Amino acid sequence: MRVNRKQFEKMVWQAVDELPEALKAEIKNLEIEVRYAPDDDDFDLAEDPEDELFGLYHGIPLTERLGDYNLAVPDLITIFQRAHEDECQTIAAMREEVRRTVRHEIAHYFGMSDDRLDAIGRY
Repeated sequence: MRVNRKQFEKMVWQAVDELPEALKAEIKNLEIEVRYAPDDDDFDLAEDPEDELFGLYHGIPLTERLGDYNLAVPDLITIFQRAHEDECQTIAAMREEVRRTVRHEIAHYFGMSDDRLDAIGRY
């Protein structure tokens, strides 16, 4: 299912807005961007470059930050539109997949690994 960029970005920002307030209050120095598709550099950063990339977290998770982190460039979450379009057959399915992807990448920001997310049934 194909959507225009504005529709997709709206889904991403709705997913961010739906995060619990207590969680959002802990998020600092983080940028979120939407791109149509990953490039080779994105696949180099991915935990499993063979997988389709729905999203990507790039930065230093909160659990690994030291006291001198306050002058660091923002961490970055990128949400990729094409993967969602290729996977989803309906707007409702895409909205849910975007929500899952945003939460998944936010979990990486908070220091959760893919293995841990899988273990708790959130992958």
